[in-house]
Amino acid sequence: MQQVEIHVTVNGRLYHKTVPCNKTLLRFLREDLFLNSVKEGCNEGECGACTVLLDGHPVSSCLVLAAETDGKTILTVEGLSEGDRLHPIQEAFIEAGAVQCGYCTPGMLMSAIAMLNLYGHPTRAQIRKEMEGNICRCTGYTRIADAVILAVEKMDAIRAEQGSHIAFRGIDPDFQKKWNVGYQEEV
Repeated sequence: MQQVEIHVTVNGRLYHKTVPCNKTLLRFLREDLFLNSVKEGCNEGECGACTVLLDGHPVSSCLVLAAETDGKTILTVEGLSEGDRLHPIQEAFIEAGAVQCGYCTPGMLMSAIAMLNLYGHPTRAQIRKEMEGNICRCTGYTRIADAVILAVEKMDAIRAEQGSHIAFRGIDPDFQKKWNVGYQEEV
C-alpha cells in the first residue's frame, strides 16, 4: 500500500505522520492519535457522528482521506475544553439534557460550533437546518436546540463580564468573512 507523509495540526498540536493513502481521517484520528470522541456511525457521511472541523468547516471524517489533510487544521471535541474547563457548548449540552447515550454528542458539538461560526445568535429554524446532518436517536432535537441557545447565552454572559475579546475554541469571529472570500473565489 502506498504511503504519504502528512503534516497536520490537530487540536492545536502539529503532527508529522506517514499514513496509507486509503486511510480515512476517521481511522487516522481514532487509531493513530487515539481521539476516541470521533465516532464511527454509518461510515457513509449520513449520520454526523464522525463530524470534525477541518479548517473550520464541518466534515464527515469517514469521507475524508487522512492524506487530504496535509497542511490543514483539525478540531475535535478533545480540543474544545481548556484544561479542566469545559467549552460553553459542552456545558450547555449537559445542562440542557441534550446528552443521553452520548454517541452522537461529539458530532453534534462540532456541528454546533460550525453553526455558531455562521450564526452568532442562531434562531431555532437555523439550528434545525444546520444540525439536520446529525442524527440522534435518543434525545430528540428540542433539547439540542435548547443547548445551542443556552451556549450562546453563556458565551454572551462571559463576554459581557470579561470583555468582547474573549475567544472560545473553535469560534472564529472572522469565519463568515473567510468563508465568503473562499466562496467568491470558487465561483
